[in-house]
Amino acid sequence: MKKLRIVIISLLLFGIQDARAQASKKSAVQSLVDSLRAAGNYPGLSVAVHYTTGDQFAVVSGQADKEKNIPLQTRDALLQGSVGKTYTAALALQLMKEGKIDMNRKVSAYLGHHPWYARIPNASEITVKMLMNHTSGVMRYEFKEAFTRDLTANPDRTWKPEDLLTYILDEKASFEAGSDWEYSDTNFILLGMIIEQVTGMKYYDLLEKNILDRYGLRETFPSDKRKLDRLVMGYAGSENAFGGKDKVIGDDGKFIINPQFEWTGGGIYSTTADLAKWGALLYGGSVIDTATMIWYAVPAKLGRNTRYGLGVIIRQTQSGVAYGHSGFFPGYLTEMYYFPAYKVCIAVQANSSDFKTLKTGLFRVLMEVAGVLFEPGK
Repeated sequence: MKKLRIVIISLLLFGIQDARAQASKKSAVQSLVDSLRAAGNYPGLSVAVHYTTGDQFAVVSGQADKEKNIPLQTRDALLQGSVGKTYTAALALQLMKEGKIDMNRKVSAYLGHHPWYARIPNASEITVKMLMNHTSGVMRYEFKEAFTRDLTANPDRTWKPEDLLTYILDEKASFEAGSDWEYSDTNFILLGMIIEQVTGMKYYDLLEKNILDRYGLRETFPSDKRKLDRLVMGYAGSENAFGGKDKVIGDDGKFIINPQFEWTGGGIYSTTADLAKWGALLYGGSVIDTATMIWYAVPAKLGRNTRYGLGVIIRQTQSGVAYGHSGFFPGYLTEMYYFPAYKVCIAVQANSSDFKTLKTGLFRVLMEVAGVLFEPGK
């Protein structure tokens, strides 16, 4: 009985010490984020840390709305931009495990029956794997001047995937399929179409069923309409090609364009805490076999020693290898990376994409946070 009491007391003391250590880390991260937000000229910064053990914390700094002087809160949601590709990739990999998608199969085997498919660059040669690691040679549609003009002129338009593809039909491929690397949202639009074809379900319905509900991601939502509840104001700068305005949410509460177009190329908004939880689940091995995502990585033009796997960016950092993704959507920036050596995911979001006024890159913010967590005192 005495030994049992000693064990219980020891566990209680350990729990208290651990809680104090976490509180100390959170305080240090808060001070750092306050400093980095001011130095980087961000309106607001939101940071969350999630360990695979389930421990987590979130901090915010700055404003959700500069003009109304509304402070940013941890329950506020921000657009993830291309980080949304991680959900698309996870669903595709789940379907591969079920035998419904073959990564080495030609995309034409799934989509070749569509009358427009033969007009896709490299149509007869690209495989599903090439879509997922951006080696297809199919260029981006979303930065085409014709697309941004049409998007801005028709803010209430609901875009079908086929509508997006019209902006790259009949173009010469960027390179021979599989011979080079070029990041392209178009790849993941095609991947989304394959997912819907083989399941007979709408993408967002499948996402809710297989990921959001299953893993308790209750603060993660589809950006599938102009008015998005809990989304904070974003600032895109005066030269914003997507809507032509700095403030991306109008006085009526609606986005100045329809963010619905992003779909499986992004198409998600969330709290930063839910995003960090997702990263810990995904790269911690709870959702799919992480090794599969990484195995097919190729050199990527995203910085030194950077590779791109099946919907994942792999970076070599001063804190070891990191798996995750970066995201941009007009008015918002996101970085989400998991550090396997420490079994922790760090997510950082900002409500500005005005690169002309921002003075510190968001990935640097994330790595500064990692330094506080992994190397305290340095």
